[in-house]
Amino acid sequence: MPDVVLITGVSRYLGGAFARALSQVEDGPRRIIGVDVIPPPHAIGRAEFLRADIRSPMIGKIIDGSEVDTVVHMGVIATPIASGGRATQKEINVIGTMQLLAACQKAPSVQRLVVKSTAGVYGSSHRDPAMFTEDMAAKRLPNVGFGKDSVEVEAYVRGFARRRPDVGITMLRLANVIGPQMKTAMTDYFRLPVIPIPLGWDARLQFVHEEDVARAVVAATLGPAAGTVNVAGSGIITVSQAVSLAGRPFLKIPGPASRALSGVFKRTGLIDFSPEQLDLLVYGRGLDTTRMREVLGFEPHFTTREAFEDFVYSAPRPIDTAMHSAAGLAEDAGLWLRSVAGAIPIGRS
Repeated sequence: MPDVVLITGVSRYLGGAFARALSQVEDGPRRIIGVDVIPPPHAIGRAEFLRADIRSPMIGKIIDGSEVDTVVHMGVIATPIASGGRATQKEINVIGTMQLLAACQKAPSVQRLVVKSTAGVYGSSHRDPAMFTEDMAAKRLPNVGFGKDSVEVEAYVRGFARRRPDVGITMLRLANVIGPQMKTAMTDYFRLPVIPIPLGWDARLQFVHEEDVARAVVAATLGPAAGTVNVAGSGIITVSQAVSLAGRPFLKIPGPASRALSGVFKRTGLIDFSPEQLDLLVYGRGLDTTRMREVLGFEPHFTTREAFEDFVYSAPRPIDTAMHSAAGLAEDAGLWLRSVAGAIPIGRS
C-alpha cells in the first residue's frame, strides 16, 4: 500500500475525480498531495493542494521533501484549447513529463509510477488489426496533437524504467473518455446540432466512462505494477449507432470535405478536431482488454454503449444553448460543402 501519493494535474476533471476516489479508499494512503498550476475548481477529497508546475524544479523539491513513494501522472492534457493552445499543451505534456520523470529518477523514495496515457498512441489506419493488444505497434503513428505527445510521453516513461528498474510502473492506455462531465473534442463532436459523418465509412468506437477511469487509476495505484494496460468498456458501437443514440441529424460528407469542415468548426470554436481524431471516425479502433482484467484486475462498471448512453442522457449540453446560431453555421457549412462536393444527403437518426 502506498504511503504518500503525489497526483499531477489535480485541477483537471479526471485528476480531481481520481483524487476523490483515492480519498475514499478505506486504509488508503496516509497522505495524498495534488499539484497543478492553478487551484482546483472542484473537490479533491482529502488531498492537499500544492501550487506547482511540473515543468519547474519545484516538483523535485516537493517529491523529496514529502518523501513521495507513488507518483500518479494525470497531467497529460488532451485538449489544446483548455490548456491555452497547442504550443502550451505540448510544453506541458512533453517538457512537463520530462521534468517530472527527472525528479522521480533522483528521488530514492519513489517506488511506484502510474501514468495516464491514451489508446491514441495506436493511431488509426486501414491496416490496423481488429483489436490492438498492448505489445502491438501503431501501423501509422500519430504525427500531431495529443496522440503524438502521448507517444513521446510513453517513450520517456520507458527510458525512465530502464534507468530506475526498481520502480514499479503502470501505464494506462485509455479509450476515448466519455461521461456527463467530460468535455473533449469527441464529446463536442457528438453534441453538434448537425453531425458530419464520413461518407462510405462506419467506424468502430470504444469508450471508457469517466467514473471507470478514476476506478482504474485507483486499481493501478493500489495494486501491483501492471506495465502497459489498455482500458476500455466492453463491446463497441459504430459511429452511425452513436449518432442515432445522440438523436442528432447528420451530414454524410466525403473525406476531404470533412477535413475542411473540421477547420470551419475549429475557427468558430465549436470543436477542435485533429487529423488523428478524424481518422478515428473513418477507420475506428479496437482494444483488447484481456490484460486489464487478468493483470490489472479491473472490470469497468460501464460497457462502451452504457458509457455513451450515460453521456447522451445525463451530460450537460452547453452547445445546445447556442443551437440557433450553431444550426445557422451548420447550414452555411452545408451550403459551402455543396459548392465543393455537390449535393450531400442530410439524414436524421
